[in-house]
Amino acid sequence: MARAAQELAAPRPVRGAPVAGYDRVAAIDIGSNSIRQIVADVAPNGDMRVVDEMKAAPRLGAGVSETGLLTDSAVQRAIEAVTRMATLARQLGASRIEAVATSAVRDASNAQQFIDQLQRAAKIRVRVLTGQDEALLSFRSALAHFDLGVGRAAVVDIGGGSLELALSAGGLVDRLVTLPFGVIRLTERYLTEDNSRRAVKALRKEVRDELRTHLPAREWRNVQIIGSGGTFTNLAGMALARQGLTVPSVHATTVTRVEVEHILDSLQGMSLTERLTVAGLNPGRADIIVAGLAVIAEVMARLDSHDLVVSGYGIREGLLLETARVMPSIANPGEARERSIRRLAEACHFEERHSVHVQKLALQLFDALGARLGCEPQDRQTLAAAALLHDIGYHISYDRHNKHSYYLISHADLLGMSPAEQLVVANVARYHRGAPPKRKHRAYAALDKAMRQQVRRLSAILRVADGFDRGHVAAVDHVRVRWLDRAIRLTPVPRNAHRSLRLELWGASRKSRLLARVAGVPVEIVGPQGKVEGKD
Repeated sequence: MARAAQELAAPRPVRGAPVAGYDRVAAIDIGSNSIRQIVADVAPNGDMRVVDEMKAAPRLGAGVSETGLLTDSAVQRAIEAVTRMATLARQLGASRIEAVATSAVRDASNAQQFIDQLQRAAKIRVRVLTGQDEALLSFRSALAHFDLGVGRAAVVDIGGGSLELALSAGGLVDRLVTLPFGVIRLTERYLTEDNSRRAVKALRKEVRDELRTHLPAREWRNVQIIGSGGTFTNLAGMALARQGLTVPSVHATTVTRVEVEHILDSLQGMSLTERLTVAGLNPGRADIIVAGLAVIAEVMARLDSHDLVVSGYGIREGLLLETARVMPSIANPGEARERSIRRLAEACHFEERHSVHVQKLALQLFDALGARLGCEPQDRQTLAAAALLHDIGYHISYDRHNKHSYYLISHADLLGMSPAEQLVVANVARYHRGAPPKRKHRAYAALDKAMRQQVRRLSAILRVADGFDRGHVAAVDHVRVRWLDRAIRLTPVPRNAHRSLRLELWGASRKSRLLARVAGVPVEIVGPQGKVEGKD
């Protein structure tokens, strides 16, 4: 079941045929550390549906800063990898294949020789990006996946050979900065043999001095930082592992500046062998992660930012949008989030009338009861997402559909939502029916205490809201709520004064036990003439 849910979580196209109205394109990012391809169907509005992905790590940037040359072995590995990727893209029916090369190729004196060989072998055209090109592609990707329409943001991309920053205000680029602070370049310069704290300190000083020259901190102080690239996704993986969380995607993970410093301090004191065992860290990055974290720490210090948000997307996705000739529009706050939630619901053929009505009732109950139950204001949007998605498990089967909903939501690609919140949404949807949350349930037990309490409170509300639409006909217009000393009294008001609410009263009553336990008082479901459901 988990595998089926994983495949259905994001609306995945049939590999042999592009989705109607979408253009199938491929993007290959030839980076200094790794080469990545993504094949996707892209809509005119920027919606992107991944068909396939492929990755290789030839480390083209190794040694370039010292010798100025791409090594023969790295060149051969890169040509073989890109040829495989181009072949796959053609087999999948991509109408266009766009390949770009970044810092290592840009800086190497034998770059043209490499590009000529690569273009002959893979039968594709390769474009060498400038640092500003890289920054713009990273920004375009972030614009498609984050709400950048309000306020200022710094989109930061750390590659193997360079650091790029795109500074924006109101969704419009104001300044592009590119510096030679890639993880391979800095590791070779400072940390190959001497990984001491003194070496890291020297590395950080160089980065700090250059940032002071090129990055106007006064204008961009406390800006929202969005980080893309393998250094950031590995940072998120380690931060989540330290919290005991295992998630399918690190996209939208928030990491504080304090956490960055703690993780950096821990890793710089380890040997390479010890770093290979660190939870959340890709072993292939164990030798270069310290340099990357040092750069992140200095960027955050320069911008005086309390935290950053990690993007699971980067140059490839920006390149896809460019290849499909799509410029994503500037999103208003919450727009990307709502769009991706709705997309998941529609992909799973949700029963819209019921789901929207349950969401309405759940939010009404939250507004009346949430604060006294201990909910935080931001819990409201978490409940809204869970309510809209609570029944999407029907897409797999009716039996245990609430558990199918959990798998679909937890493995979905939901934007504007942290991995931790996504797990809460999935659990709240899972507990809209059936057994209440219990520590013996593995997924629930894996959450920390605060998240478990959040799930209990929100699922208690959702259960009752779902009960009030037991017949899936939106018979209850709204619910009157009174919190008395001895009980919570819920009185449904019918949409049609002549309609019986017998089924809805029964449904809400039988699903109110968890709410009573959370509230610490009985819950009374009151019908016509003040009769309490379930009582004589």
